[in-house]
Amino acid sequence: MAKLKYALYTGCTARESTPELLMSTLAVAKKLDIELVLLDEASCCGASHLQDFDDFLSLVLNARNICYAEKQELDMVTICNTCQLNTVMTKERLDGDEDLKSQVNEKLAEVGLEYKGTSSVRHFLYAIIDDYGLDRLAEKVVKPLDDFNIAAFYGCHNIRPSHLHRKHNAVERDVGEGGGEEGFEKVELMSKYNSGENPYNPTSLDRIIDALRGKSVDYESKNKCCGFHADLQAPHTAHKLTGTALLDAIDNNADMMVTPCPLCHLNMDVKQDSVAKEMGRDIKLPILHLPQLIGLALGIDPQELGLQHNVSEPTFV
Repeated sequence: MAKLKYALYTGCTARESTPELLMSTLAVAKKLDIELVLLDEASCCGASHLQDFDDFLSLVLNARNICYAEKQELDMVTICNTCQLNTVMTKERLDGDEDLKSQVNEKLAEVGLEYKGTSSVRHFLYAIIDDYGLDRLAEKVVKPLDDFNIAAFYGCHNIRPSHLHRKHNAVERDVGEGGGEEGFEKVELMSKYNSGENPYNPTSLDRIIDALRGKSVDYESKNKCCGFHADLQAPHTAHKLTGTALLDAIDNNADMMVTPCPLCHLNMDVKQDSVAKEMGRDIKLPILHLPQLIGLALGIDPQELGLQHNVSEPTFV
């Protein structure tokens, strides 16, 4: 099998607020012999806030980021759910609207760039599942996680909006005579952008946990919102969302939680004391980034995975 190589769009958070995410991503990629080319010229995706203020600017900003992957002639992988959503929504809109793409490219030309739409964009989670393969990942496990109950927390932006993912999870094939709309049906396929995730019953993280030989926790809140994007406007509601998910995992005997999103990680990891006061219950639960969990099972040193930066102490290592 040819060596996997991607352009890595880190976003802001993995370089600043959660440096352990970038550390562990690079460590896992090295262990799995996946080459990641850092897009150091790329900038913030807008974090789902710029989009409300200036939609066109957000399109230019995200198209610019994709251009750097296109210049490398590589597909882009992300390690943040919100970056994933904003980047793929930009790609979706530009690839489907030539006039809009032309307007965006007129601005990009000012900095010597042109968006072509040649690079796909998806989360590192799905690159591991679809390209590397869970069977291959399982073969690399040297420290099975079979002693741990692990709660997968998906967050919102990697699996929603569902219509965007459904569109990219289907193709049309002729099943009738004479053509026409009635001659086509939708066929569910593995997605170009994710592994056909059902937002009501996501399974990707749970399948990763299984491959690492951990015990996946079944709990209702795994696909709910962590409250991050509501924190400034409605902190009480945000705390409730965070606390509900954490306590749901705890009440279902989770020893730890894992998430593919650094924003979800910040809420779950950093705010446990304040959320505990809001919920009226003690909350102590280690929160791991996805590559940290994978790295532990691969036998990577916890320091190399940045576990010393986690606020919720991972006492199991």
